[in-house]
Amino acid sequence: MRMRKKKNGESRLAACSEFLYENAGEPLTNPGAEIGMPDAPVFLEIGAGKGGFACKMAERHSGCAYFAMEKITDCVVLAAEKAKEASGGSASNLRFIVDTADNLTKIFAKGSIDRIFLNFSDPWSKKGYAKRRLTHKRYLSVYFNLLKDGGKITFKTDNTGLFDFTLLELCDMGVKPDFVTRDLHNSKRAAENIMTEYETNFSKMGMAINMVEVTKPDGFNPEIPEELTPERKEYG
Repeated sequence: MRMRKKKNGESRLAACSEFLYENAGEPLTNPGAEIGMPDAPVFLEIGAGKGGFACKMAERHSGCAYFAMEKITDCVVLAAEKAKEASGGSASNLRFIVDTADNLTKIFAKGSIDRIFLNFSDPWSKKGYAKRRLTHKRYLSVYFNLLKDGGKITFKTDNTGLFDFTLLELCDMGVKPDFVTRDLHNSKRAAENIMTEYETNFSKMGMAINMVEVTKPDGFNPEIPEELTPERKEYG
């Protein structure tokens, strides 16, 4: 379902500008330095939605620099307002980026990220749409390049088809998962899990949540497809 356009969205977003990040220059080699945390681990969430997960993660990991990417501007309005309220109005360790995964290499340099989170990404179930999935190997190649050696990717979804697809993509790339579960809320990782808005709703309906976590092998920098290093595209 398409989100209804937010009233006064531009002014509301401007009022939360301290929680936004827009890189107009070269890809960041030290993203944490951009928010006054040059020595901090850098976490990146791709597809942040309304920001519930990002706000909770940034609070739990206050010593890290947390960047949350979302291509829908109206979602970022809600997310930034949520972050501002949670922090008492002052800028914290959390920044939102209004952009898409297609432009990741324009924003972050290779080897600049410690952890990447993907939560309930669009499954793009229609035939012929596989390359649009954020866990297709063309995107996974980008993530592994952005990660430092030993960095981690964590992916959660309720969609079994997308989860199976993701596991096969990782296998094709020769990457062995550290952790796999098809019932996260009844697994050994349940206690430390932070739920997204979607996840909370799915859990109430009794739906099982899938999760996989992988570590980047040392020196593993697969070739990035040419189409994911284009001139910047504008989204909003």
